[in-house]
Amino acid sequence: MNWDEEVDVLVAGSGGGLCGAYTAAREGLSVTVVEATDKFGGTTSYSGGGGLWFPCNPVLRRAGVDDTLDDALTYFRAVVGDRTPADLQETYVRRGGEVIEYLEQDESFSFEVYPWPDYFGTAPKARLDGKRHIVPTPLPADRLGALSDSVRGPLATDRLGAKQPRTLIGGRALIGRFLLGLSKYPNASLRLNTVLDELIVEDGAVTGAVVEQQGVRTAIRARRGIILAAGGFEGNEELRVRYGVPGTARDTMGPWGNVGRAHEAAIAIGADTDLMDQAWWSPGMIHPDGRAAFALWFTGGLFVNQDGVRFVDESAPYDRVGREIIEQMRSGATTLPYWMIYDDTHGIVPPVQATNVPTVEPEKYEAAGLWHTADTLEQLAARIGVPGAALAATVARFNELAARGRDEDFGRGDEAYDRAFSDGESPLVPLGEGPYHAAAFGISDLGTKGGLRTDVAARVLTASGEPIRGLYAAGNTMAAVSGTVYPGGGNPIGASVLFSHLAAVDLVGR
Repeated sequence: MNWDEEVDVLVAGSGGGLCGAYTAAREGLSVTVVEATDKFGGTTSYSGGGGLWFPCNPVLRRAGVDDTLDDALTYFRAVVGDRTPADLQETYVRRGGEVIEYLEQDESFSFEVYPWPDYFGTAPKARLDGKRHIVPTPLPADRLGALSDSVRGPLATDRLGAKQPRTLIGGRALIGRFLLGLSKYPNASLRLNTVLDELIVEDGAVTGAVVEQQGVRTAIRARRGIILAAGGFEGNEELRVRYGVPGTARDTMGPWGNVGRAHEAAIAIGADTDLMDQAWWSPGMIHPDGRAAFALWFTGGLFVNQDGVRFVDESAPYDRVGREIIEQMRSGATTLPYWMIYDDTHGIVPPVQATNVPTVEPEKYEAAGLWHTADTLEQLAARIGVPGAALAATVARFNELAARGRDEDFGRGDEAYDRAFSDGESPLVPLGEGPYHAAAFGISDLGTKGGLRTDVAARVLTASGEPIRGLYAAGNTMAAVSGTVYPGGGNPIGASVLFSHLAAVDLVGR
């Protein structure tokens, strides 16, 4: 093979997998990161919190949290079950804290506790106070110098053209801190607009890759190995259809570069996959551009289907709501769009405090037929095409449950997460007098979670369970350790950070 370049470690993707690049560079290996798009950060940079679900990490211990790793593992195993290997689950739960300890040795990194309740509040050893979750502290953009303009997001910038803020928060802060840390090492290089196109195998081992930048193909030898952390394939409609992923590429929250090129390159050389029909789901408020976008933190309202009937706990964790909607869609019980019904307490704008993609002028939603207003529920029903009597009966029933303070139909408010956005109070808020409003909703996702099957060192496996020498995966390019559930906020980014770190640790030892 004629190589154009050589490096110890090649990393594809620049989201949470930057932890692997940082670890390898800090331990003395030469590292090249190739990012397919024009910005660093991937899906991680769109996360409002940038959270990490790492029980008992040093940040939590300093705060006096009384959790134990055994309790956290009991919870994780209870909700994930046997869908993914037990040793992989145990590695995730037990080793996240050591990554934070490692990062905090570098002043580039700073974290704080951000309580976020576990998503299955009735499962054994669930942490209802949310103290398994931390976030990066905000980062002034000027600390990054020229790199500050190269961090993807936020969504208001990428989708609506808003000016980038001068302080990085959430996932952008995490990416910024990894870039800050990497900037200290001359043995690390970063390349934008560079796509990993093909993996090179020699004598049964991955020895390098062909990358493409502006039509120029370059063969890079990776002396130690390659970490694939290039996101999911949520933006590739053909792959979504092939693997049976519900929803559409139009409605994903992943950036446009997440089209599965790394997945396909690995599959082509014999990598095994799992969970390829899965994604991280959420309800999606539909915006005037026609895209349904991840929405949470509802301070009022209720969802109804095409029959004018309520069908779900609206305040449940977003992935659980999304999965229920998908099951309803499969059975035909609910079709898209479904509707949020709410009163005029705050005017026509829906009671959604975290739309993720900012709302634009209300008249644009009205012109697109997405928001409707009427003096009575029967009139509103006619405007959205649902039976008037059914909608009126649904709202009457909802108000009756709110008056009792207990949702006997769907359990809204029964779990800690349901009450996380209402200061611990019941999220059952009755609808008052008209006028009434309806807002159209669909199904969104935060990215696919199906990917390459790996072992506890993040080594990619064949169908027979043998590691492919020199190839590693993390993040949404790796089959999710959480299987078909979403145990808690910070789980996707946490897994990306941890398993890319473990890949680098293994590469250092090779």
